[in-house]
Amino acid sequence: MRIFNTYDSPVGRMVMCCEDGGITDLCFEKDFHVIGLKKGEADVFELCRRELDGYFAGSLKEFTVPLNLKGTDFQRRVWDQLMKIPYGETATYQDIAVQIGNPKAFRAVGSANNANRVLIIVPCHRVVGLNGSLKGYSAGFELKQYFIDLERGAESKTTV
Repeated sequence: MRIFNTYDSPVGRMVMCCEDGGITDLCFEKDFHVIGLKKGEADVFELCRRELDGYFAGSLKEFTVPLNLKGTDFQRRVWDQLMKIPYGETATYQDIAVQIGNPKAFRAVGSANNANRVLIIVPCHRVVGLNGSLKGYSAGFELKQYFIDLERGAESKTTV
């Protein structure tokens, strides 16, 4: 059974969902509809909250919370590659396409990023354009820049 609960992050309330012991969704509340889902508590939610607290405090660089990602084989390959981008670094859509063995699939990589339902933990915010510019992010460019700044330890983080 899929259930949801919330997390109050420094940049807005988030909704997290789990199924079979793994996080399936972590999105901002404004972007998520809980219609048909039951609110509940689960051990994985408590671990997710603790890890997110550490992430926002700058002390956690790698998540261990179990995930239950829902997507196509291609999307899952992209998301697996995203989780290999080191904390504080970025990669381009082209880099990811090459790393998954399909160098011409950079647009499809962008679509897979857009389909990512587990923000922050599956770090699609670390993917940028060829020239380093910010490209699409479902939560908005300001948050994408905020997460990049947070991870790089920028003195003046973008305010959201």
